[in-house]
Amino acid sequence: MVKNSIVPKSFLLLLLTSLVLSQAQPQPWSPLQAPKELAKKLNHGPNALLLASTDFGHTVHKIPLAVLNPTSINDISELIKFSKSLPNPFTIAARGNGHSLHGQAMAYNGIVINMTELNSHRNGSGIVVSWKAPLGYYADVGGEQIWIDVLHATLERGLTPLSWTNYLYLTIGGTLSNAGISGHSFRFGPQISNVHELDVVTGNGDMITCSAKNNSELFFAVLGGLGQFGIITRARIPLVPAPTRASANFFDFREKIYFVKWLRMLYSDFLTFSKDQENLISFNESKQKSVPDYMGGSLLLNHPPLDLSFYPVSDQPKITSLVTRFGIIYVLELVKYYDNESRKIVDKEIQEIIRGLNFLPTFIYEKDASYEQFLNRVHTEELALRSQGLWDRPHPWLDLFVPKSRISDFNEGVFKGILLKQNLTAGFSQVYPTNRSKWDGRMSAITPDEDVFYLVSLLYTSGFDQLKAYQNQNQQILQFCKDAGIQIKQYLSREETLEQWVEHFGPKWKVFEERKAAFDPKHILSPGQRIFIKQ
Repeated sequence: MVKNSIVPKSFLLLLLTSLVLSQAQPQPWSPLQAPKELAKKLNHGPNALLLASTDFGHTVHKIPLAVLNPTSINDISELIKFSKSLPNPFTIAARGNGHSLHGQAMAYNGIVINMTELNSHRNGSGIVVSWKAPLGYYADVGGEQIWIDVLHATLERGLTPLSWTNYLYLTIGGTLSNAGISGHSFRFGPQISNVHELDVVTGNGDMITCSAKNNSELFFAVLGGLGQFGIITRARIPLVPAPTRASANFFDFREKIYFVKWLRMLYSDFLTFSKDQENLISFNESKQKSVPDYMGGSLLLNHPPLDLSFYPVSDQPKITSLVTRFGIIYVLELVKYYDNESRKIVDKEIQEIIRGLNFLPTFIYEKDASYEQFLNRVHTEELALRSQGLWDRPHPWLDLFVPKSRISDFNEGVFKGILLKQNLTAGFSQVYPTNRSKWDGRMSAITPDEDVFYLVSLLYTSGFDQLKAYQNQNQQILQFCKDAGIQIKQYLSREETLEQWVEHFGPKWKVFEERKAAFDPKHILSPGQRIFIKQ
């Protein structure tokens, strides 16, 4: 809620000033000009504008003229058509849970659509699980729904999606507009590779159902398209049997528990660590019986605070000593699902998976966890941070795709050369490889041009007084990559100029531009990305 958000006083003053000026100065259009039924659903009160001007990043604030609370998909279509009919169309941004980092879901002097409002008008149809040949089981999910609710709804049927993000309180439309990646992606692909069909409202106001076979150009454009071509209002997600381990009542799905083996192994040498990671993802599904379902990696930096909560209390002193000695310890994380049939052999499968790995002897740790407990692990951390007042703060995150051929140089120049030497509070840093073969090149999402690339996520929380220091560090990292010729791609990127976006998309830019002309010719949608509209 807005009242619990921490916002700089300077922004509150900016909001008040903007509201005064908007009344004193003529605007190119007014919410009062909207069709009567649409105008009733436009909210331009201070609280609504404050929420729409704030996101998880807390680094960008752009004030819209109003917020649309839609009661149907048709409201979204009508809003876009109304804008398009004006001599100078206003911009429109779809906002889910507001988890963007750089104002991507904001619309300065435009309209922000509160997508979550749709959920209260779905009459229970926001998540519908079905079966149809030849698709098998699938879930039709509203674009405003969040992944944790999809997990709950599908587990009730003993089913689950294959690909997840690390944080489940994100909307379906939001993650599919980017890519939706995690340690599952090396095996199952990003979330955009796990979609049968979409309903989309385009920048022309058209409501279109699309798939790889029907209206395919729109389908591939929207997936990873950063909201530039349309607003996702429904996605059809494939489902598979969940790793079920029945309780006393074997036939009651509601009483089933879902289990995983969750392991972490420690490394002091990056080359050994990355080689083991790359070997783990170079699997052959048809030949290998034992393949991890999730593979990730992270850093333990010799900066406070050192989070060792995963590890036994008795071992935490020696892990601390290890981190102090080497400066950086690399953590390999593996998860293997198991169920009633495989629980007797899961330990044997784990041994097959880790055989040949060269982690530090004795520094291997294992937990049994429920399937949901593992998938929803970040929310547990969120609750702890909220209780300490540390959640609603700036998040100057940096997410990069780094080509495999340069990851060692990145380690030396960034992990050791920049992060370890900075006098900044440690955040959570992820580093793990994924397979480009699991991505569909027809989609808008961008990856490095190598068969294997790494996701590097530097996930920091700062006070407002420290924000500039973290932003400077991010710029230092980007400059290092540029000077060293490392062809990174930013994920959740927010480039500042059109030239930078052209460079970001590379050979895909021409297609991206053509799709924009076809599906959003007036450049109405998603202005916060700053691709076609300067603010």
